[in-house]
Amino acid sequence: MTRIRFVAADGETVREVTGAPGDRLLDLAQNDGQPLEGTCEGQMSCSTCHVIVAGEDFDLLPPPSEEEEDMLDLAAGATRTSRLACQIWIEAGWEALTVRIPPERRDMRGRG
Repeated sequence: MTRIRFVAADGETVREVTGAPGDRLLDLAQNDGQPLEGTCEGQMSCSTCHVIVAGEDFDLLPPPSEEEEDMLDLAAGATRTSRLACQIWIEAGWEALTVRIPPERRDMRGRG
């Protein structure tokens, strides 16, 4: 099992869940009540599941696809370690993964 740490936009509130290999980060986040919308349900046609991966964990992830990079260009507050939670699948051998919820977000339905 992998320890997933969600750091809230305030940088202080941290919630921790566990994930198994093959679990999708977006599903784990939504099941935990994290404010990740995932409007397109993982079809990479929005950026409402944008997260910022901790620098020390970023190299665990496979590189983003060109489609994901295009969506991240639309994400509010994107950084060098930004990813879409719908594109992160937990892999065997990961001990932990820390992601921060961005302080600003774009609601593709026009509410934020």
